[in-house]
Amino acid sequence: QVLLVESGGGPVQAGDSLRLSCAAPALTFSSLVMGWFRQAPGKEREFVARIHWRGDTTYYADSVKGRFAISRDNGKNTVYLQMNSLKAEDTAIYYCAASNIWSTGRYFPVRYWGQGTQVTVSS
Repeated sequence: QVLLVESGGGPVQAGDSLRLSCAAPALTFSSLVMGWFRQAPGKEREFVARIHWRGDTTYYADSVKGRFAISRDNGKNTVYLQMNSLKAEDTAIYYCAASNIWSTGRYFPVRYWGQGTQVTVSS
């Protein structure tokens, strides 16, 4: 059973914007910390951003701070990742993730993973 379903990826040019969505229709979404990770070719999966279940607190990796924005709509069981000023180095598969724990820093104990959506940024 697929619990997290990402959408919105695709090819873009450097400097463009893109918004990813992740729907979680079968989960108790409003009690979950939601986040995004990414994995570039030949690299390990890395943390990108997370948002508290209330939606009032967020945390970002330094590499995306000021360019990406995570948000959520608990009424739609959906989390978003707005990506602006995209760079070639943002090219990766982006994964939605869910956790029961609001952690600190880049630590994010994932309980559920999405299947990923490809983002390709051409320079």
